[in-house]
Amino acid sequence: MKNPRKLLKIATAGSVDDGKSTLIGRLLYETESLPSDRLDAIRATSKRLGFDYLDFSLATDGLTAEREQGITIDVAHIYFNTPRTNFIIADTPGHFEYTRNMVTGASTSEVAIVLIDARKGVTEQTRRHLHIAALLRLRHVVVAVNKMDLIGYDRERFADVSAEALALCASAGIDDRQVSVVPLSAREGDNVTVASNAMPWYTGAPLLATLERLAAEEHVHSAPFRFSVQTVIRPKTDAFHDFRGFAGMVQGSAVSVGDEVVVLPSGMRSRVKAIHVFDRKYASAAPGSSVVLELEDEVNLSRGELLVRAGEEPEAHAVLEARVCHMNRKALSVGSRFLLQQGSQRVLARVDAVLDRVADDFSGSVEATSLELNAIGRVRLKLAKPLYTDRFDDHKANGAFILIDEQTNDTATVGVVV
Repeated sequence: MKNPRKLLKIATAGSVDDGKSTLIGRLLYETESLPSDRLDAIRATSKRLGFDYLDFSLATDGLTAEREQGITIDVAHIYFNTPRTNFIIADTPGHFEYTRNMVTGASTSEVAIVLIDARKGVTEQTRRHLHIAALLRLRHVVVAVNKMDLIGYDRERFADVSAEALALCASAGIDDRQVSVVPLSAREGDNVTVASNAMPWYTGAPLLATLERLAAEEHVHSAPFRFSVQTVIRPKTDAFHDFRGFAGMVQGSAVSVGDEVVVLPSGMRSRVKAIHVFDRKYASAAPGSSVVLELEDEVNLSRGELLVRAGEEPEAHAVLEARVCHMNRKALSVGSRFLLQQGSQRVLARVDAVLDRVADDFSGSVEATSLELNAIGRVRLKLAKPLYTDRFDDHKANGAFILIDEQTNDTATVGVVV
């Protein structure tokens, strides 16, 4: 029996024109994941534009505005695979104005590929994106030093850029064991899927092999079981007249039939009677599974309530200290009111204090009274009613939230509990 393919979710990041779309297009091309008609269109457009190479950025820039301006605006999810691994890449924008889109793409990813133009070195957006990767606790960062062909594959220049990037990762709180640095040329294909003859001094693995290694590493889910109820299933048919199930996603660790669970906030206890997925029953469900749980007892549960394993209950908090990235042009300041959404529950929240923010040069934290667009900082929030939350470092799903503008219903801020 063949081993199933591993799955790796990746977000790309970097400044405008660092080559994110070109790199993804190159990966698609070299893994034979581009449809023939799409490849023919790339060849024709590249020739029409006078290029003596294939412009692989055309493979991912789907919006007309993206093709006209030569930048990525929206988050595009691209799928490709190798014999060993399935990949989902969130191609996120590099422009400052679309930083919120980078946060969105990275929020569901495990690994970030942060591109750096070898000629320019680390930029402000590089610093911002590495801090966002640290904020979201991505388990690995691959720093891709791109466009090595434009600097003659200079080893010393790569060493300088690599050292600066590693120092920045350290200052952002990313352990150097969680960082890989790869010199490459997306346009020419150097070190993308095969080792480059132009850089014999680089003895590490090409980018694709690095990603496949990360996918193969066992990532243990050690967080406690959490199940935020999305909706209650009551078919009210003759066949299921007394059926009551609770739909949601298994988070943290697996759940099995027979597990004793606690309902929060009521504190009622029961056991898992059955686990349903469509018309089938299972003995257990892994983290990330969307299922319907049936309990042994008649328990009154509604959307937003939380099921946890007995003995693993989180604490209730009416005041939260959080690290946030503000994504709205209207500044976040003391007294600002929002709807805080955590899981499937919403509560009113007020900003009680702005504790600090990351300095403009990303060299550390400074005092602040408000957070402007794309600023990262720490705040204290007072909630209208307590929430059962975990620290983000302990449980990513139950420690993350968004703040929603009450007037516009826009997502204003993303945050993690510290």
